[in-house]
Amino acid sequence: MTSVEGEVGPAVPELPRRAPRLQLGPHRRRFLVIYGLLAGVLGASLGGVVVFAGKSISPAPKWSAWKPRGGGLGAAQEIAAQVGKTYRLPNGNQLVDVIAKAPSVSPASSVTIPIHYVAVRGTKGSGDQIFTVSSSDSVMYSLCGLGTSCAIASGKASVQRGTLVRREILELALYTFKYVGGINSVIAFMPPAPGTQPKYVVYLQRSDLSAELRTPLVRTLAAKTPQPSTIPAREVHVVDTTTGSRIYSFSLSQAQQGDAILVLAPIPA
Repeated sequence: MTSVEGEVGPAVPELPRRAPRLQLGPHRRRFLVIYGLLAGVLGASLGGVVVFAGKSISPAPKWSAWKPRGGGLGAAQEIAAQVGKTYRLPNGNQLVDVIAKAPSVSPASSVTIPIHYVAVRGTKGSGDQIFTVSSSDSVMYSLCGLGTSCAIASGKASVQRGTLVRREILELALYTFKYVGGINSVIAFMPPAPGTQPKYVVYLQRSDLSAELRTPLVRTLAAKTPQPSTIPAREVHVVDTTTGSRIYSFSLSQAQQGDAILVLAPIPA
């Protein structure tokens, strides 16, 4: 038989037959759905690991470079020593010594009476406020110079030096509220002017500094402690805003049952 390949072109090869469509049984469909769900769970888990790893690589900034090692009054005493040594006068002497203790008064050298109440006198017709204090929820700091009656012995009293004292009180309070558990108030006695008796106290509650406690300390107060004449205007504003309205003249009273009461009177504007 004669081939006609040369007349009509090359012979067209026969196309392969289409493979029959695979039919999935009901059990196999169920397994595929389960595998899909497991793959989704695995993907979500890997995503969580990546997010966690990212947080580990870039942790939130620390609130401060230093913190006390202990707790309770011991931690407050650590804070007093750490903060106190950084505040200096132009001659290099420490500004004040800082003594941390539970709220108390000592009318005699051998007698210590706990303070159980702080009474804040009202102003402009407002009523007095009575706050209960104890060694478990309050810390008392005495800022004492080495002169007579705890006055600062050297240099000249000035507004700038008073601002530096209040800056130190603010720093003491921030460390205390941040690191000493359960403390809700700080009572800080200021050194008097030379030739006078102690008269003023700064009374701060935790809620007064809530904004500052949520941000790193260096955003409130610079890491390097200034001297009276070099406090930046920004820090003067911070100190005045946080402590200016919480300076009181103080006196002591006694309740009928014998409890000591620290009476605080606002300073007239």
